[in-house]
Amino acid sequence: MLTTLDQQARLTEEAHRLYGLLRSVSKSKAAKWTYEDCLAAAPYTLAINRFKKEQNAVILAHSYTTPDLVYGVADFRGDSYELALKARDSSADVIVFAGVWFMAETAKIINPGKKVLIPAGRAGCTLADSMTGEDMKKLRAEHPGVPALCYINSSAEVKAQCDSCVTSGNVFDIAQKIPGNELIFVPDMLMAQNLEAELKRRGTPKTIISSGGSCCVHDKYRPEHVEKLRADHPGICVLAHPECPIEVCELCDYVGSTKGMASYVAASDAKTFGMLTEFGLVNRLEAEHPDKTFVWPFGVCSYMKRNSLINTLEALIDPRPDQVVEVDPAVAQAAKKSIDKMFELAK
Repeated sequence: MLTTLDQQARLTEEAHRLYGLLRSVSKSKAAKWTYEDCLAAAPYTLAINRFKKEQNAVILAHSYTTPDLVYGVADFRGDSYELALKARDSSADVIVFAGVWFMAETAKIINPGKKVLIPAGRAGCTLADSMTGEDMKKLRAEHPGVPALCYINSSAEVKAQCDSCVTSGNVFDIAQKIPGNELIFVPDMLMAQNLEAELKRRGTPKTIISSGGSCCVHDKYRPEHVEKLRADHPGICVLAHPECPIEVCELCDYVGSTKGMASYVAASDAKTFGMLTEFGLVNRLEAEHPDKTFVWPFGVCSYMKRNSLINTLEALIDPRPDQVVEVDPAVAQAAKKSIDKMFELAK
């Protein structure tokens, strides 16, 4: 049995571990993570890491979740595609997906026999929530014979109506492989514009038919934000996600997925980067490249931030019904074909 002194020693050791990982990371635009922040998180990270070991659970954390989750308890961290691969290849009995609902839903579709939990419960996504399966069915009926791709940021019902799923990291390559001069792409209408422009640039033009919505973070960026970054920081390298408006992307040095942006920063000799993306990726880059400076105008996904150490621990100990992910078997079977096709085409 641990004594109070033993417990305090473990908490102190854990706080030092966390602080070593997070000391260069912003907690807000005005403050970095402190040792005191890490000491407050330590009881939760210790408990979560103990429970996940006892339950043979794996924790997948999207880069947009908070740094204490990403570095304190996650076994794998990354973007939607990276985590979908980890979910597919996992040997764990329990998958805890710190992200939003469509991500946990995808993990369940790939692993129907496993317990899949999402700490944030039915955390939504403005893209996934912008289109229903019935909407997709009607769109396909209006354009008979036209191949249909859906962004991974879509519901299982939408995936079930499409030929293949895609991510922001593979959408351009997969779309280029699809035969024909027309292509349905949903539900991100801004990414659809970037997709059409990129296919034209590659010499494989297609008319992109789209419907749906946009990301509540990336759709807020405007050309003047790029101009201000360049004016305030001469020589800055500006990166954007393809969920941003096309007029913004055209002004940036690099446009790509979360993983793509991270790889670009790692390979670049530049020292200052303007990040037109969600705050969580900025946090990851600060942790992994403390010698580089990241300038972030704004942009927080409130849905992603609903995941916390507290509700991750709750999900492991006694999950609420809304934290347990279930998908209708018929829908899951059809959606899995779309997801499997993505894995095939992305090779």
